[in-house]
Amino acid sequence: MGNTNSLCGRKGFYNKETLISSVGNNSSHDGIRTIEAVKSCSFSRKSDLCIRIITWNMNGKVSYDDLVQLVGKDRKFDLLVVGVQEAPKTNVAQLLQTASSPTHVLLGKAKLQSIQLLLFGPKNSQPLVKDLKAESQSVGGCGGLIGRKKGAVAIRINYGDIKIVFISCHLSAHANKVDQRNEELRRISNSLISKDKRTHDLIVWLGDLNYRIQDVSNRPARSLIQNHLQSVLVRKDQLLQEADRGEIFKGYYEGTLGFKPTYKYNVGSSNYDTSHKVRVPAWTDRILYKIQDTKNIQTTLYSYDSLDQVNGSDHKPVKADLCLKWINS
Repeated sequence: MGNTNSLCGRKGFYNKETLISSVGNNSSHDGIRTIEAVKSCSFSRKSDLCIRIITWNMNGKVSYDDLVQLVGKDRKFDLLVVGVQEAPKTNVAQLLQTASSPTHVLLGKAKLQSIQLLLFGPKNSQPLVKDLKAESQSVGGCGGLIGRKKGAVAIRINYGDIKIVFISCHLSAHANKVDQRNEELRRISNSLISKDKRTHDLIVWLGDLNYRIQDVSNRPARSLIQNHLQSVLVRKDQLLQEADRGEIFKGYYEGTLGFKPTYKYNVGSSNYDTSHKVRVPAWTDRILYKIQDTKNIQTTLYSYDSLDQVNGSDHKPVKADLCLKWINS
C-alpha cells in the first residue's frame, strides 16, 4: 500500500559546570518516552506508510522559498503533514501545494484563525483516503478578541486502513504559564480525542506548545548552546518535566532533542533574539506521537530535527519522518 518509493548569583543563573552537574544527560522520561531517531533510511519498500511531519510558527509572514525548503526535494514519503501557527492571511495551502507539486496533492486542511493543518498525499492516492474529517478546538485568548486565538485543529483520516489523527496546536506563551498550557492540552485532548468513540492506530501532536526552559537564565543557556552542549538543558525542559509528573502526554514518544532550541531567533537569521525582550531559547516547537495498536503496528522514527536554514520567522521549523509497518500483515 501507499507510495512504492516510501520514505522511511541571580535567580536562575548557573555557571556551566553547576548546570551540567545539576541537570545531567539522562534523556529517559517516565511520561514521554524519548527515543533516538535512526537518522538513516534506505527509502525502501519495507514500510507500509511513511509520513513527513512538519511544524512551524510562521510569525505572520510567508516566503515561497521558505516553503520550498520546508517541503524539501526528497518526496519519497507517502503523507506530508504541515502544521503552521501564526500563519499570515496569504493562502499558505495554495503555496504549499505549488511547492509540493508534481509529486503530492492536498488531501485535506483544518483551520482555526492563524492555526492551520495541511495534509498532502501522493498523486492518485485518493482511493486510499477514507473518512477524512477536520475539527478544531479553541482555548484561551478571550475567543480571539485579544491577540491571536490559541487552540488546536485536527485531521482524522483512514489512509489505507491505518486510522490516524493529526493534531496541530498553539498554546499559551510565557514561562510562567505552565499550568495553563497543561490545562489547554487536557481540554484539547478531551475534545478532539477522548470524546471520539472511533479508534486510532496512531495519534500525532505537533505545534508551538510554548513550553520553556525552567529556572535557567539567558546567559548560561546561550553559553551551553554556543558550546554545543544544549543537551544539558533537556532536563530543564518544561514539557518533559510536566510529562514526568504525569500531567500530560502519558504514553507518547518523542525523538531526542538533539537540535538547538527553536525559539526565539532574530527574523532572517540563525542568531538568537537580541531585541529588548531577549527571550531565553527554548524548544517550543515539538512533534510527539502515540501508537494505540502496538500489537499490530511497528513504528520507526527516521529523523527529528530543526530546519535551521529556514530564516523567515522567529521560530525554526521542526521535522520528523515516521514510518509504520503492520506486524501481522
